[in-house]
Amino acid sequence: MGRRCWSRLVLVAASLSAVLLLLRAATRALLPDSGNRVLGSGWLGGKRRSPLQMLYDLDQDPSSALAEVHRERRSLLRHACSHHTRRQRLLQPEDLRHVLVDDAHGLLYCYVPKVACTNWKRVMLALSSPWGRDPQAIPAHEAHAPGRLLSLADFGPSEINRRLRNYLAFLFVREPFDRLASAYYNKFAQPYSASFQRHYGTRIVRRLRPRPHPDALARGHDVRFAEFLAYLLDPRTRRDEPFNEHWERAHMLCHPCHLRYDVVGKFETLAEDAAFVLGLVGTPDLRFPAPPSRAKAATMHDQAIRLFQDISPFYQRRLFDLYRMDFLLFNYSAPSYLRLH
Repeated sequence: MGRRCWSRLVLVAASLSAVLLLLRAATRALLPDSGNRVLGSGWLGGKRRSPLQMLYDLDQDPSSALAEVHRERRSLLRHACSHHTRRQRLLQPEDLRHVLVDDAHGLLYCYVPKVACTNWKRVMLALSSPWGRDPQAIPAHEAHAPGRLLSLADFGPSEINRRLRNYLAFLFVREPFDRLASAYYNKFAQPYSASFQRHYGTRIVRRLRPRPHPDALARGHDVRFAEFLAYLLDPRTRRDEPFNEHWERAHMLCHPCHLRYDVVGKFETLAEDAAFVLGLVGTPDLRFPAPPSRAKAATMHDQAIRLFQDISPFYQRRLFDLYRMDFLLFNYSAPSYLRLH
């Protein structure tokens, strides 16, 4: 970054009663004595430095190895956006539904399912609690309850832009096919996902399985991985409705070529990246819930390898094309187990 002020690219326009977000250069408030009173947060009154200001300070320190990692990730993302995106559609406020807001600490977090988002929502709830809560003590159903956390979509254009100018924006991503395999296992191979299977599994079975058993038609409980991928690749799927968030591409949930993210965390380095973000927030007593162990992470990756080895090269190539932008934008290589050539 290396400049006294950064630019956040956002524009706001109105069209036919729908507010559309475009790109505009907006000056960041980074000076410690700026005297800002935006939104009434304590750090904006000069009592303490905001997470965004803390990141600016770290960016001036060449000895901070982790800050350098995140500078490089931001640079790679900007480069990929400039080289791989064409004419971009206008964003509507509803497109910002995944960007959660913490006004008290000046944070914007775009959540991507299957990338530790349950734990990040727990952390966001703990940060917003006046009594202080242990994130691990917050049940998953409470973390995901509608309305517990505000999103940018809940605000008007001027309020959206003020937060985009002044708040630290971060997201966490994951190797796309590991994430896809995790979504399949979690939603179609576990008995606790019965309602999800009735909604999506029965649809997949009805559309793609010849002569399905009546029980499979009623429950959708035995969807095969190949059937799940065929459903994703079927043009009717996205024509009928948007992808479910658990397998929607990360760039379609968080729009990193429209909105500028200050921290791009990765599931593969979750512990280090989560500690980096919380260090910027300045809450030493708050700990991010323990990430999966190395052994469990390796097992999850092995599951993805086993699932994809039975998929034909033709469908592997088509699926890679579908998720190509996530690979490019977030600097992931094509998995070595794929047969793309």
